[in-house]
Amino acid sequence: MSTAQQVPDILSPEFAADPYPAYRVMRETAPLLWHEATKSYVVSRYEDVERVFKDKAGEFTTDNYVWQLEPVHGKTILQMSGREHAVRRALVAPAFRGSDLEQKFLPVIERNSRELIDAFRHKGSADLVGDFATRFPVNVIADMLGLDKADHPRFHRWYTAVIAFLGNLAGDPEVTAAGERTRVEFAEYMLPIIRERRENPGDDLLSALCSAEVDGVRMSDEDVKAFCSLLLAAGGETTDKAIAGIFANLLAHPDQLAAVRADRSLIPRAFAETLRHTPPVHMIMRQSATEVTLSGGTVPAGATVTCLIGAANRDERRYADPDRFDIFREDLATTKAFSAAADHLAFALGRHFCVGALLAKAEVEIGMNQLLDAMPDVRLADGFRPAEQGVFTRGVQSLPVRFTPVTG
Repeated sequence: MSTAQQVPDILSPEFAADPYPAYRVMRETAPLLWHEATKSYVVSRYEDVERVFKDKAGEFTTDNYVWQLEPVHGKTILQMSGREHAVRRALVAPAFRGSDLEQKFLPVIERNSRELIDAFRHKGSADLVGDFATRFPVNVIADMLGLDKADHPRFHRWYTAVIAFLGNLAGDPEVTAAGERTRVEFAEYMLPIIRERRENPGDDLLSALCSAEVDGVRMSDEDVKAFCSLLLAAGGETTDKAIAGIFANLLAHPDQLAAVRADRSLIPRAFAETLRHTPPVHMIMRQSATEVTLSGGTVPAGATVTCLIGAANRDERRYADPDRFDIFREDLATTKAFSAAADHLAFALGRHFCVGALLAKAEVEIGMNQLLDAMPDVRLADGFRPAEQGVFTRGVQSLPVRFTPVTG
């Protein structure tokens, strides 16, 4: 098995600037890598990350979330396994698929997208990150839960602190403290609202979570609070980076942007390819339950395994010309891209596949359609070149565009 000296370190500035060359080196020369600073085994090939996520043999657990997520969210559904996980998932999943999603929440998504676009559609310019992407998914989730959208600055600060905590691979004590503080602040905010909603339920998702029952099990106040915290962080950070990423990728490929503008049924293809090419989350960790042999060596039982989604999604063993953004590629099935049978790894796979994948797809389709309608000739601001930032989660921080306002 390889050691970190042979490849660029995942905590180095050169890796943060552009991890993709390092990913290539890892896949070729160090597909299993012991990383001393994070005390984890790093895997980078598609077949290995897929195996860890699908976990058909019961070789991996999410026990790592005890120290990775619980300090900021409390105990979430991601840490659970067996019947406990199945029941909790059954309690929350209906809101994110089928009739609930279509009847209750599509109007919420459409309204929130339109409200944000109305603020800049007549200006001829916007920053698609600051004016839309960072606000849209959080506003949708707050609206779905029946929370006050005027609290958006607080929600944004909280989920930014949570994501920073998760990505704090170098162990900065200030980042750790800010993340742990967020858990206390969010509980103080949410628990009174949860108790009030139990007394006076409405037609919102929070009321549904408070009253849902499966096999005689209901979610406790702490369960509901932890899930809402996870929903804001996971649903905010990832969808925000995905929307910005789709536009950054399409603006860099004007022919593909023109194709999507002409045929909006291509939006899911553009989303799926963005999730593969520039995934919002680059790393997900798991814990080994037994000794496991992967490409390049053996992982002992009880070890932390860092799965590099950003590397696996560009594995040349799995994708043709993997560094090319191509919404028409034939080795990525759009029909499966938002299900647990997805070809890409951006939503994980298996029983812990992202419960909000269809919500994210609905947000992207509605937001993209409305943005393209409002900005028919959208283009990057003169001289601007989008640059991704981040290691654990990664995306463009700014995306200034110009367009001719639509009149009438």
